[in-house]
Amino acid sequence: MSATASTRLTLAGRFNHYFSTYLAPLTRFYGRLHRRLYHRFGGTRFTTLFGDPVFELTVPGRTSGEPRPVMLMQVWSGDDLLVCGSNGGNPGTPNWWKNLVAADHITARVGRDTFPVTARVVTDEAEYESHWRTLTAAYPHCDTYRALSPRRFPIAVLTRIS
Repeated sequence: MSATASTRLTLAGRFNHYFSTYLAPLTRFYGRLHRRLYHRFGGTRFTTLFGDPVFELTVPGRTSGEPRPVMLMQVWSGDDLLVCGSNGGNPGTPNWWKNLVAADHITARVGRDTFPVTARVVTDEAEYESHWRTLTAAYPHCDTYRALSPRRFPIAVLTRIS
């Protein structure tokens, strides 16, 4: 998808896109550092990125089976969390997404609360567009990523297991 006159490209979105596309090792380093600090402080600090709330998603590696935690934007749709495999607009799908669709044990950590979730990939076009609007309302940089990337970003709904 390409940028159009109606798409407002945010500065932070352009920054994230540039770093995820051209300086991926630095982006991964910062993501790991952010996650370690979030974990070290028990989910009470480092709870935002660019002023927007984040949470920790942990999925087993699809090959290794080892836990693979990642920090993602915290976007709620009712009681469910929405996640988008935007990778900052990078042309490649993020590894955490590939692990998510292959996983059978997934956990989310929002602040001090850690809980198991199920993941459902959104395939219905109307539902996708509805969730896309929710994502961009909470985190407008997604529109910038979409305008600068050639691929369609997958969306999943994470539902807490009681």
